[in-house]
Amino acid sequence: MEFRIDLAQVVHALADALDLVGIDEVAHGKRVGYMAFKTAEAAGFAKKDRERLFQIGLLHDCGVSSSREHTHLVTEMQWDGADTHALEGAELLRNFPPLHHYAEVVRHHHTAWNLLAERDHIALRVRHDANLIFLVDRVDAMAAPHYGVDLLEHSADIRRRVSALAGSLFAPDLVELFLQASASDAFWMMLEPPHLERFLFDMEQRADSRDLSLDEVKQLAGIFAHVVDAKSAFTAMHSYGVARLARHLAVLAGLESLQVEKIEIAGLLHDVGKLRIPDELLEKAGPLTDEETRVMHRHSFETYQVLRRIDGLSDIALWAAYHHETPDGRGYPFRRQGEDLGVEARIIAVADVFQALAQDRPYRHAMDVQDIMLVLSRFVAAGKLDPQVVALVEANLDSCYSAAHPASAAAQCTAPGATAG
Repeated sequence: MEFRIDLAQVVHALADALDLVGIDEVAHGKRVGYMAFKTAEAAGFAKKDRERLFQIGLLHDCGVSSSREHTHLVTEMQWDGADTHALEGAELLRNFPPLHHYAEVVRHHHTAWNLLAERDHIALRVRHDANLIFLVDRVDAMAAPHYGVDLLEHSADIRRRVSALAGSLFAPDLVELFLQASASDAFWMMLEPPHLERFLFDMEQRADSRDLSLDEVKQLAGIFAHVVDAKSAFTAMHSYGVARLARHLAVLAGLESLQVEKIEIAGLLHDVGKLRIPDELLEKAGPLTDEETRVMHRHSFETYQVLRRIDGLSDIALWAAYHHETPDGRGYPFRRQGEDLGVEARIIAVADVFQALAQDRPYRHAMDVQDIMLVLSRFVAAGKLDPQVVALVEANLDSCYSAAHPASAAAQCTAPGATAG
């Protein structure tokens, strides 16, 4: 089956997804990647090493799903539990072969140099790479209050603070390299959104190409799904359950094999946009206000914006983004209806509702299979779900429940990044 996606585009898309966790502060990883690249450039590193550090910078916080945790990242130098997301991110990357060599750097990117320098069992290059990411990561935290306000006025003070931490948090030679790289006003002005976006565009265009196979794309989608599902205890394994049920329904519907695989990938990716939903909104026990509902309704649009940038993923991006569209045209965010909603999107929409009903939520307990079927039937009558797909569920109710149930999904996912089917 011909299906290949460029790794560099996927890395940039994953960086976009991770940035959503910041809600309104949406470029932490990209700024870290830029500063790591410029410091490596000042050191005279080869192109492949500059690009490697840039990509690690983009992905270094892939273990962060919570908007609360992200607030720590950009407001505090150090805090209890900072190492947790480094461990989580390293585990995710370790299970994805194309990026597994980034894992140890991510694992130690919150380890102070005075501790890391003594860990001789870790390769020296890994220690230096991890500490460079730590250094520029903390520079971004220092700079965060000044973006769009008075960054140039405070750049000298940030440089002095970094210099004072040489030998404790940061390796002295890396501090010197950073001070060299950041001596110009241009270094700091490039951190402003329009200039940073141009830099990122140029980096993506110049990156060495490396295709991902279908199986690798599924593994990568599993990483996205794991990050999204980890955002709340109430969404744990949701994306995996949707993917498993969508795949099951696609097989029952007699769709061809590549279509089945792509539907599963779309199921894994459908809620990527939820990374931009504040934690407290996902965990709210009562009904949402109108304003909160509007915030929640943004997530499928954000999913589309993340996925649409990947060449070869256009159909999957649409199927994932349409999971709250309805046959009657009153869904969101695009108000699609009729032939605009293919069978793939209709399957994912049904799988999403079914799985959510099979799982505990802050406002209700998980439903049993018969109660789920009653809700699906009401949604069909109201024009919210496709009647043929729901009929397929009703004819295979037990197997659908098994595919969608969180316990079943967990049994099929023994490690982060594993495929869902």
